[in-house]
Amino acid sequence: MGWRAWARWTCLLALLALVLPLRAQSLESVLAPGKLSEAHAKWDDDCKQCHVRFDRNAQDRLCTTCHKDVGHDMLERAGFHGRQKQAQACRSCHTEHKGRTMRLAEFDRQRFDHTQTDYVLRGRHLKAECSACHLPAHKYREAPQDCLACHRKDDTHKGSLGPKCHECHTETSWKEAKLDHDKTRFALTGKHADTPCASCHKDTQYRETPRACVGCHKRADEQRGHKGQFGERCESCHGTKSWKGSLFNHDTETRYPLRGKHRLLACTNCHTGPLYRQKTASECYACHRQDDKHQGSLGRECASCHTERDWKERAKFDHGKTAFPLLGRHADTECKACHKSPLFKEAPKDCIGCHRKDDRHQGTLGEKCESCHAEKNWKTTAGRFDHDKTRFALRNAHARTSIPCAACHLEMGGPRIVFRTASTECVACHRKDDRHEGQLGTQCSQCHTDLNWRVPTFDHAKTRFPLTGGHLIANCKACHLTPRFKDAKAECHSCHRKDDKHQLRFGPRCDTCHTTRDWKTWRFDHDQRTRYRLDGAHAKVACESCHTREAPRGKDIAPIGTHCSACHRNDDAHDGQFGPRCEQCHVPQSWKRVTNLRTGSLQRPRWLQ
Repeated sequence: MGWRAWARWTCLLALLALVLPLRAQSLESVLAPGKLSEAHAKWDDDCKQCHVRFDRNAQDRLCTTCHKDVGHDMLERAGFHGRQKQAQACRSCHTEHKGRTMRLAEFDRQRFDHTQTDYVLRGRHLKAECSACHLPAHKYREAPQDCLACHRKDDTHKGSLGPKCHECHTETSWKEAKLDHDKTRFALTGKHADTPCASCHKDTQYRETPRACVGCHKRADEQRGHKGQFGERCESCHGTKSWKGSLFNHDTETRYPLRGKHRLLACTNCHTGPLYRQKTASECYACHRQDDKHQGSLGRECASCHTERDWKERAKFDHGKTAFPLLGRHADTECKACHKSPLFKEAPKDCIGCHRKDDRHQGTLGEKCESCHAEKNWKTTAGRFDHDKTRFALRNAHARTSIPCAACHLEMGGPRIVFRTASTECVACHRKDDRHEGQLGTQCSQCHTDLNWRVPTFDHAKTRFPLTGGHLIANCKACHLTPRFKDAKAECHSCHRKDDKHQLRFGPRCDTCHTTRDWKTWRFDHDQRTRYRLDGAHAKVACESCHTREAPRGKDIAPIGTHCSACHRNDDAHDGQFGPRCEQCHVPQSWKRVTNLRTGSLQRPRWLQ
């Protein structure tokens, strides 16, 4: 044996002499370069928790086996560890065997790149201290990401607008708002877009802000002299660009187009009373009685001779005696508009000859414009068009309506008129008429008919409260105080509180005694439904004579005693000398009559004779 082999055996024997006495330790723990940190101290003698012999790269796999949250981030490419551009070994940042006090997650906070995390810092967040969001004794990954976690004290809305503060506020400044008002129920247009928030939102309760014009412009309505005469639907005439002036199109929105000098008149010249409560006359004689120099001898059809342009100007030529009678707007058209030359017979008689530029259908519906349109207004259709041949037949009120076709045949989101693709659902046209605010859904035809929007055919028997007796003739609004019908209560006492003469002494379940046929009739059978049979004079006594106390909560009636003294204590002339069992002598037919205990016959006591 050479000296080198002898040296190897000597070192091996010395090492075995050192290792064998340590029974609880492994060879790896003895060869460890240093103590583990406090977090890993329990694995000092179990190296296989972090190391695999002869496989250095397996250490990372064992790390993620214990630290599952970090391993999940690396798989999902999320969090700080999952967003690393280049995969690194765990030991490159978290070095062990440096002693118990070694911090495994130590890093430079000032140079830390927060963009590699799930929460990128912007604005004022860049200047915030780490400890403002990352609390002591908590992992960095456990820091909350919702705004209210740090800004709850800054929420002046007190939670009424929900936790998504970032929809309005920015990281630059909490007081800076970036709300897209167009996504709310009140889109800002015109001058509303430049109006300060505080002008409409008087406090931080933004949900309670009124959306009706009069909520903010009631004073302006009074200054213009309307004083509520034209109702509260200011948007019918006024726009958001300017309160001054009117946008109301009398020609298309009413059955009375304004022509000539009628356009120059103020609204109050004709509308002298409340707009929606008093019907305005539309015949000439209603306003021009004083201008009629004929004193009614020529009738009241002033338009036969006079025009709206000037009362003193008369229409001389009678076009009605020609092959093309002038009707509607044709009567106001200048002659040269159709008669391009002095040869009047050359003027075209078909509509398309003059109205080709007005044909929005671009010839797709043919050239017989008179099938739908009339001379009164190009934008309205004539009654000659047979709408029943379409997929939406006009019946009843739809057939009698004077609303222009454009009101139903407008393209969604645009001003173009469409006919073949127009919606046939009720809510497409009657959304503003839905007083239930969508609570009952969009199938309006389940209750309403095309006879009259205000006359429902609702079958109340299919609800939780079938109508019987007097309820059948009751007005709907007597129980349904608001158009939100489902809010109506089903308890008798909610509507009949003023009819309850018992003042709740018999509880709120009025149907126990009363019926829907008539409130004054009742059907409570005291003999069968109670333990106290009413006979004699008791059958004629009012209920309140015995039941004097109000029923406790959850009970139909307050409990009372069934012995005679409970009601007849004041009638006991014996002052309780014979006890509470008055029925041994007295009878229910009359308190003043007593029973002969020997014969059982009734007689008046001597002290009453």
